[in-house]
Amino acid sequence: MAMEKVLSRSVRMICASGMALGMQAAHAQQADPAAEAPMTKVEVTGSRIPTLNLVGASPVTTITAKDIKTDGVRNVESLLNNMPQVFADQGGNVVNGSTGTATVNLRGLGAERTLVLVNGKRLPMGSPTNTAADLNQIPAPLIKKVEVLTGGAGAVYGSDAVAGVVNFIMQDNFQGLQIEANMSGFNHQQNGGDIAKLVETRGASNPSQFSLPGDKGWDGKSRDASLLMGSNFADDKGNATLFFSYKKEDELLQADRDFSACTVSSTATGFACGGSGTNATGRIQALDGPNKGKVYTVDSSGNARLFNNALDQYNFGPINHYQRPSERYGFNANIHYDVNDKMRIYSNFSFHDDRTVAQIAPGGIFGNSATLRNDNPFLSQQLKDTLGITAANPVEVVVNRRNVEGGGRQSEYRNTSFRELFGVQGDIGGWSYDVYAQSAKVIYSQSEQNYFSSQRIDKALDVINVNGKAACASGDAGCVPYNVYQLGAITPEMLGYLQIPGMRKGSTEQQFQGATLGADLSEYGWKLPTAKDGVGVSFGFEHRREKLELMTDAATQAGDLSGSGGPTGGVSGQYSVRDYFGEFKLPVLQDMQFAKLLQLDGSYRHSNYSTGNKTNTFGLNVIWSPVDSVRVRATYQKAVRAPNLIELYTPQGNNLFDMDADPCAGTTPSASLAACANTGVTPAQYGLISDSPAGQYNYLQGGSTSLQPEKAKSKTFGLVLTPTRDLSMTIDYFDIKVEDKIGLVDPATTLDKCLTTADPRFCSLITRDRTGSLWLFDNGRVVATQQNIGGQHTRGVDLGANYAMRMGEWGRFGLAFNGTYLDKLTTEEIKGEGEYDCVGYYGANKCDQPNPKWRHKVRATWGTPWNVDLAVTWRHINAVKLQDLSDNPLLNGGSTEPFAGTNAVDRELGKRDYMDLAATYTYKRNYTVMFGINNVFDRDPPLTSQLATGLGNGNTYPSTYDALGRRIFLSATARF
Repeated sequence: MAMEKVLSRSVRMICASGMALGMQAAHAQQADPAAEAPMTKVEVTGSRIPTLNLVGASPVTTITAKDIKTDGVRNVESLLNNMPQVFADQGGNVVNGSTGTATVNLRGLGAERTLVLVNGKRLPMGSPTNTAADLNQIPAPLIKKVEVLTGGAGAVYGSDAVAGVVNFIMQDNFQGLQIEANMSGFNHQQNGGDIAKLVETRGASNPSQFSLPGDKGWDGKSRDASLLMGSNFADDKGNATLFFSYKKEDELLQADRDFSACTVSSTATGFACGGSGTNATGRIQALDGPNKGKVYTVDSSGNARLFNNALDQYNFGPINHYQRPSERYGFNANIHYDVNDKMRIYSNFSFHDDRTVAQIAPGGIFGNSATLRNDNPFLSQQLKDTLGITAANPVEVVVNRRNVEGGGRQSEYRNTSFRELFGVQGDIGGWSYDVYAQSAKVIYSQSEQNYFSSQRIDKALDVINVNGKAACASGDAGCVPYNVYQLGAITPEMLGYLQIPGMRKGSTEQQFQGATLGADLSEYGWKLPTAKDGVGVSFGFEHRREKLELMTDAATQAGDLSGSGGPTGGVSGQYSVRDYFGEFKLPVLQDMQFAKLLQLDGSYRHSNYSTGNKTNTFGLNVIWSPVDSVRVRATYQKAVRAPNLIELYTPQGNNLFDMDADPCAGTTPSASLAACANTGVTPAQYGLISDSPAGQYNYLQGGSTSLQPEKAKSKTFGLVLTPTRDLSMTIDYFDIKVEDKIGLVDPATTLDKCLTTADPRFCSLITRDRTGSLWLFDNGRVVATQQNIGGQHTRGVDLGANYAMRMGEWGRFGLAFNGTYLDKLTTEEIKGEGEYDCVGYYGANKCDQPNPKWRHKVRATWGTPWNVDLAVTWRHINAVKLQDLSDNPLLNGGSTEPFAGTNAVDRELGKRDYMDLAATYTYKRNYTVMFGINNVFDRDPPLTSQLATGLGNGNTYPSTYDALGRRIFLSATARF
């Protein structure tokens, strides 16, 4: 009936309009049971026009429920990351920089430029710290299929569909009872290698920090169970479907893999076990006195010696999570009722509650200053002599020290979402209508544990002698002096005073109401004489309100949590938007010579934002089939992305950015005094500036209410061939260009521009602290607030093929292929200052994660005659080079030599090929058991010391590569 909701169930669309990845494609040209009955009007992804034509102009890739099972992954972000069109983003392997959510990033343009829908309706913002939709809200067992449209669909679906749309179609018309249970874990053999040898060598003299793990028979376990039940009622006029789910994942540490058992740096001869200068024994630098600028550490007797990077750096990696532990509950309810054959009432309610913990290395003291006096009871005479401390001459020092006694810093996230949709759809005459309203809310909390208070550090380090005992000079009640000048001297009382919790909480809310009206106007005679089908139209209106609120406690707001990256203030804001949109479908030629079909489609949307912005978007599409077996398709789309609430309203405050080194720091700065003077360095400071031991520096972040919407233009051109009923092939060219991109100029770029050009536009954004550094004190920083900067541009080609063959008594065979050739992925960071291309490169701050030129996924399936289905999948990721090897000076730091400043071990992340196996046995159609192995040969990931914070973790990129080893999964399903 005409009220059938959103997206075709016909498998024929998979071949004609997209590419399936599993056995569904094997039947692409065979009879569809639904086609035996009179066909119903439906909507296809990328259009709201109810139509009998199940072919769209935009390329759509389809993942079926069977594909999801065969992939063996139970988190949605990993399922999507296996697709060549998707780039890794937030997920369970992200720790330092985690938001506690999971997001999808189409085409490498950013998760905020990918619109996520469930049954054609948009998901709410993921959390008050990350507005991209949280995929954790979507239970994998309930997914019927996923349709991924790339190339922009802003005129159809509104803001954010710049890179494309991911539409999850869920089970909503179930009858019976289904129980499903899944379990998986990693079976990993420690394969040795250079890093393992380094750890073994270092462990001989320092076993507390360097130890090799043994082989893992079964770790990083994941368990989930679900219950799906449904029934028709009222003489089959209605259906109610209920779904309950539970999922739990165990933690896995970097210490559990030999290639991540130490955090590596690199040298000309290979990897080295590096780490942080904020170490376990303390790092004490004199700011004045006879040994000004020198750095020391202490032993168990309190005696000082010069700090030795090779010996004293802290191995911070092993305690970091490689896989975050999580626990999740979910509930979904769908109900619809046909009042008559012209009206259906429908409703959906979904709930999810997700808890996860991200653990990184211990915090502590990250560069607090203290004045050491001669009567300080904690100081040995040897230390005082070394620093030149006398009764008449106290010495100011900067202290760095890890809180190894307190344990790793932990951020516990909890996200709870509620979403309710209510609607009425049906027919009035020849017109189909849908009137709907949705309300959604995400409740967020984040608690921080094992952090020191910066204010209390200052007080605990300011020590005086009171009757021969150490006391806080402040005299504050409860203040406990902190002894960092002798190993083994830390007491529980000291930790009890210094360690404080942090708290953030908030919510996002989304409400929208809308209505669409569409028809095939052939019933009114609106069709061209050269076509048999009439004009299709659709009109609609939506009103959407987005609200966000983030509250932080006093310590978080003041940036008092040492090692947390700076102050995080509250954010509060909202906006509303009114959208008016329409589409048309015009068959021009049909059933003619060289024109089996020639069709034009168009779409338009006008958006009026309460922030004062008004936007217009449109799309034009062409479909031409000279014969049944050949189809040519082309689209041109203009899309927009309005600034989100975080970009608009985030208050200004310090954060951290990564940089290999400050060119003006160290005893022999790489930049000249004249260049460094442009950034605020004085002659007295030059050559004495301490560089950040962690390679992290301060920048000033913040939103702006003057931001303008981004504009994007996307083009696709494709060819679909179906030479036989069992074979289909697609090739689609895509080209997406974003202008007036909302973002920030990389602070490292600002610093470099100032050093090389002395341009006041950049130099005015740099402030150095009283020591000349950009990290030691809060006022040393680079301004990098949100603005409309340059743009992004990506283009490439998607290739796909599906083949199916019946083998008589031997069952059926299927082969599916999906690959993407990436030709361009450029960024113009500053308008008019040039652009850089990250295709084939990776690296911190610029290209970030690996951007391979070619990725593909190939799956062969055999449906045997013995109720067993077998599948083998080959996943391939091309090699990528370090961005410093580019000939573009914006990527290589201005180097004229391709290998200058790079070490051989970092220059390339090698290609990876993964083989996956799966077998499914079905008994009496009611009971199904699946067993599978992913990464059968247990390949280790490619390794590097040049990681981008967030997506980089454990010396590699675990969201891109199979970093945790061979994965074994087992699934059991019972249907009644």
